[in-house]
Amino acid sequence: NNKKISDFDTYAMPSFGIGYMPEDRRLIPNLTVKENILLPLWSNKNNKNNTLEDILEFIPEVKAFLKNDAYQLSGGQQKLVALARAMIVGNKLLLLDEPFEGVAPALAERLVELIVGLNKLNLITLITESDVTYSKHISADIVKLERGKIII
Repeated sequence: NNKKISDFDTYAMPSFGIGYMPEDRRLIPNLTVKENILLPLWSNKNNKNNTLEDILEFIPEVKAFLKNDAYQLSGGQQKLVALARAMIVGNKLLLLDEPFEGVAPALAERLVELIVGLNKLNLITLITESDVTYSKHISADIVKLERGKIII
């Protein structure tokens, strides 16, 4: 019985162990950072999640602004929170859409370190990136697509 992910309602996605970090972060401005990170758990029924403590150990910078509302953060800080939110349910697969888009070079380099570190957590990570300036520093298989076709 083969099922496609599109056969399921969106609220079921966290139970599959898939975390998603959208390009535009999509944080809820008036929720705290902690609430934004924990948000996917509110619909997750499988209870096989990463813990907030595990994520804060992996991304320690986030501890400093856990109680802040999301709108108070810089764009780069919001990217870190979006990655943490993806990781809270993404214990099998992380989908990172343009993780380096619109962030300062120092933070982009930190994101490279974090993404490389995901390999040590045995997470499959899929990154979409239109500019390979930073992603080329991640030792991984790269598939180039142009207008929907694989370019060798």
